[in-house]
Amino acid sequence: MKQLSHYDIKNQQKQFPITIVCDAIRTPENIGMCFRVSESFGVSKIYLHENSPAVTNSIVKRTARNTIKQLEYNTYANFEKTIQQLKDEGNTIIGIEITDKSIDIQNFNFKNHKKIVLLLGSERNGIGNINILDHSIAIPMFGKNSSMNVIHSLSIALYEVTNQLK
Repeated sequence: MKQLSHYDIKNQQKQFPITIVCDAIRTPENIGMCFRVSESFGVSKIYLHENSPAVTNSIVKRTARNTIKQLEYNTYANFEKTIQQLKDEGNTIIGIEITDKSIDIQNFNFKNHKKIVLLLGSERNGIGNINILDHSIAIPMFGKNSSMNVIHSLSIALYEVTNQLK
């Protein structure tokens, strides 16, 4: 067995009809990792709130590495207006959030949706307005803690979505 380097690996490059919307994420490392994970899973676009750390932030840039240049992104000021615009464009809005209506992620059929928005909330408060969601999904957990880091949740969700869509 030999450990492979980045030069040995040639990924099947594919882009999926997935958009990420970050609702009030304030940690530069989380913004940077959102880019890095999203690029790895073939996400089409990221939306960041205008009050989130900018892509020019040194911590965001260092954490994201070069993925900021490889992914389309926009900033927004009005959360509800942005979500409504994405709905009008035919996207299904899916919150990664624990609600009384959440479906375990492995039981949600992502193939039934042509364009998907995965909505991430802040670690402190979650998604600001869960009433705008078309669906909410939850990641089953087995420890005492009821939540995990927002980017870890995104990674798990993107793995499940792309696994179903590929």
